[in-house]
Amino acid sequence: MKPARFAAATARGIRRSAPAALLALALATTGALAEDATATPGAASATAPIDQLMAPGLLPDIVQGSPSAAGAIIEYASMTCSHCAAFHAQTWPGLKAKYVDTGKAKFILREFPLDPLATAGFMLARCAGPDKRDAMIDRLFAQQESWAFVARPIEPLLALVEQAGMSRTDFDTCLNNQQLYDQINQSRDRAAQQFAIDSTPTFFVNGRKLSGELAISDFDKVLQPSLK
Repeated sequence: MKPARFAAATARGIRRSAPAALLALALATTGALAEDATATPGAASATAPIDQLMAPGLLPDIVQGSPSAAGAIIEYASMTCSHCAAFHAQTWPGLKAKYVDTGKAKFILREFPLDPLATAGFMLARCAGPDKRDAMIDRLFAQQESWAFVARPIEPLLALVEQAGMSRTDFDTCLNNQQLYDQINQSRDRAAQQFAIDSTPTFFVNGRKLSGELAISDFDKVLQPSLK
């Protein structure tokens, strides 16, 4: 596993050398190179002002739960991060039921791709539309091993999005969307600089920074005191 900062720097160099029009070619040669840059799970180590965290970015946030909820959970994830996929499979359903579905906290997943393949996954999720974006992310995380760590990821990735109703033409058009490609990567770089994010998954829970594949109890420690 590469150190987080080295993986992030490598990913930035690859991204800047491959415009969206050539993303399909990049995917054909970099899919097997996708690696996690994941922090060891730990307690809150830093804070960030809520107004800065919630400030509008280049891409609109997709909010799950009540926008006016007292609690706020923001996740920065990469589609090719196996620990992110594990969080969404093991912790997210219970966390959603306990806090999001009950109106106690809102949840926002923000794109933090660590390689071109992760960028592609996020592009396809955005192209699915605001109402389907999170469902597409869930689908890609659930089937991550079938597309994220293979030598030729394009066909399995296409098969997954076709199951969600996206055509091959839609797939190609989306991956050649230069503006979206730039917005996702610029958003990632801005978050890295502003909030010192260098690993995935990274969470901000009511402004407290938490890193790694966390359990519900880790979120309880930050959320419960503010909800009493």
